[in-house]
Amino acid sequence: MLAYGLGDAGTGLAATTLGFYLFPFFTSAAGLPAFIAGSLLTVIKLWDAINDPLIGWMSDHTSSRWGPRLPWMFAAALPLGISLAAIWWVPEGSTLQRTAYYVLMAILLMTAYTSVNLPYAALSTELTPDTAIRTRLNAARFTGSILAGTIGLLIAVFVLREGSGGYLLMGQISGTIAALATLLCCWGLAPYAKKAQRPSGNKEPLLKQLRRIRSNSRFLMVLGLYLLLWFGLQLMQVVALIWLVQVIHVPAGIATLLLLAFNIAALVGLQVWSVLSNRHGRIKALGWGSSIWIAACLLSMTLSPLQESSVLSLIPVIGLIMLVGLGASTAYLIPWSLLPDAIDSDPTRPAGLYTAWMVFGQKLIIGLSMSVFGTLLSLTGYISTKTADGALSSVQQPETALIAIRLCMGLIPAVLVVLGLLLMRRWPDRGAHLHSA
Repeated sequence: MLAYGLGDAGTGLAATTLGFYLFPFFTSAAGLPAFIAGSLLTVIKLWDAINDPLIGWMSDHTSSRWGPRLPWMFAAALPLGISLAAIWWVPEGSTLQRTAYYVLMAILLMTAYTSVNLPYAALSTELTPDTAIRTRLNAARFTGSILAGTIGLLIAVFVLREGSGGYLLMGQISGTIAALATLLCCWGLAPYAKKAQRPSGNKEPLLKQLRRIRSNSRFLMVLGLYLLLWFGLQLMQVVALIWLVQVIHVPAGIATLLLLAFNIAALVGLQVWSVLSNRHGRIKALGWGSSIWIAACLLSMTLSPLQESSVLSLIPVIGLIMLVGLGASTAYLIPWSLLPDAIDSDPTRPAGLYTAWMVFGQKLIIGLSMSVFGTLLSLTGYISTKTADGALSSVQQPETALIAIRLCMGLIPAVLVVLGLLLMRRWPDRGAHLHSA
């Protein structure tokens, strides 16, 4: 469990720092307009989505004494660390030149990210056929991810006091941790990966893959749930720091520290929902956690700006962030614990293929959505800056931009989570938590 948990630490650390800080970095430290920043996030997600099916297929057809997954993770560990550091550098030159640099770095980073994350995710199905152990593996996975993300936020608390220059130092430290965690995971899982279930190895053209996916109703339900929950979660991650500083008027230095409350609550939530999933079923746990998440989203719409930055005045903000983290942790655990069930309903069980297409759909939708988000901020008059006070400069924003930020933090994620719950009403989960696959 420990070794498997380390596998998502590197990519989880990358996802946390990119999710919370990349958009503010682009608009505050790199001085890019909001629509360009949003378009860059789209490039990151689109390329990440495009390379998923290819790497998933290649992983399924890789042969080694260590199985098909570990060679990919091992080879991509150092490129992941190096590119994660490089994307936080602000090069000299025009806006066009800086944009071109970030496009290149994004392609390199997300290729390495997928080469680690996708083969790793497929292992949760292949290491064991037991449903309860698979749920525990995914709980360990996202525990490692959130712990690493928390470390990333702690790093940001200290190094981003330097303003723009702190971003590069954050990237260098995060990249080192990401590479080391991935290598340690490969070392720890090597004896188990040798004995894990192997994919069939049959080559399958794209159209046949699509027919296979379309005929697997369980997978389509899991995919739909994952798209809805993760779009809501990723949208909240991108807008969270901006919401704290520009809407709630939390000082930039303190805002970075407050983001830790989300990770701490999500870490607790993972353990809670893992236990409840194995006792009462994953769909019930999803319903309970999502209800908390929806309530917190709606409360964020009504929270008033702070009149002072005292500890007492921050308590409601911290409490709200922790409620979001507690409820949103179901988005980490439940879809991935349901995925092996969907894979098992396919006689050949090509875990890499299904994992790739699940992640492909998620990244494609989120990539397009981030472009819409950046364009929405530009259309509503959001003001970018060329200097950073901590992680983000506080600027007097027009009311239209503030409304758009509130909608992205509250109403839109709440609607997406509700749709996810409606989608899963017919999932055959009765007693599944008590049986092996």
